[in-house]
Amino acid sequence: MILTLVPDIAGVPAEQWDALSARAGLYLSHRWLAAQQHDPTARVHYALVHDEGRLVAAAPLYVVDTEPNDLYRVHEVVPGREPGRTVLAGARRGYVNAPLLHPRLTPQRRREALGRLVGAARSLAEAEGARPWWLYVTDAAAAELADACGTAPVRLNEEARIPLPGAAFEDYLASLPRARRTCVRRERRAFAEAGYELRTLRLSECADEAGALAARLQERHGHPIDPGFMAALLRDQAEGMADTGIVLAAYAEGRMAAFSLFYLHADTVWLRSTGYDYDRLRDAHEYFNLGYYLPIEYAYAHGATAIHLGMESLRAKTLRGGVTSALWAVEAGAPADAPAGPAPVTAQAATRPDPSSAG
Repeated sequence: MILTLVPDIAGVPAEQWDALSARAGLYLSHRWLAAQQHDPTARVHYALVHDEGRLVAAAPLYVVDTEPNDLYRVHEVVPGREPGRTVLAGARRGYVNAPLLHPRLTPQRRREALGRLVGAARSLAEAEGARPWWLYVTDAAAAELADACGTAPVRLNEEARIPLPGAAFEDYLASLPRARRTCVRRERRAFAEAGYELRTLRLSECADEAGALAARLQERHGHPIDPGFMAALLRDQAEGMADTGIVLAAYAEGRMAAFSLFYLHADTVWLRSTGYDYDRLRDAHEYFNLGYYLPIEYAYAHGATAIHLGMESLRAKTLRGGVTSALWAVEAGAPADAPAGPAPVTAQAATRPDPSSAG
């Protein structure tokens, strides 16, 4: 197996990268990473492992110079860690992470490929005077990665997704308990009776309006942010993602009152952001409809089998069919042959949301 580092994901054919990342989700896709790689707060390298000319493993490696998102500052989410330079391996935004490994590798070759990625993160960190970490690693990948790193995983938080059985919204409803089905129907009926004009838009068409509403949401949760800054983030996201984001918006008197932004990737709808003009809302159920039911309808209409909802508000998500799984931090700085160490440590991550993300 041959390990190489490249500075630009454009040098990796998208079909090869996405053959590895399809199961890992939107935030490790070629397009998402390409949209993130010019962030001036970090420098990125892409670790590639080839076996007989075939790409079998990969991971972006970020040398973090400044971290604006406190949920990606290791010393703020992992107990007992002091501030310091960090190399973040894998996805740096979105709170979903895993090393990318070809699904057809034998167990021995898989361990070898993963070891090359871990070694690349460790070597880069040593060269930069930093500590290497994987943050928000999925439950399915955490144990395997921790074994390769020789360290104990640290539990950070949980994420939620709603599996979508059947082929229509009524199939989703049928999967819920009877009392919850009644509640969902009532919430949908109240939203319909509020009389909003519903629009499906490209993000580039409404970034300013959506940015203002997203800023209102952050302010309501105690995290003031400039609406212009938020709008600029959304415009950049629209450009970087080739305007593939879908915005479902509720309009009242010709102005946006609420929206949700999501992406359809592989067989999943990934909810990215929501926002509300609280002074102009007509109904108490905008969040449930824009944040759950309308995206679920969109998912069914486009053949998706799940909706990814991210972290936070887990009770509301599980009441509406969400299934939760743990997210972990794994330090990659120990020697590869070090013992696994003590049982996993649990840490409650801060609940401050990413200003640019719902999940």
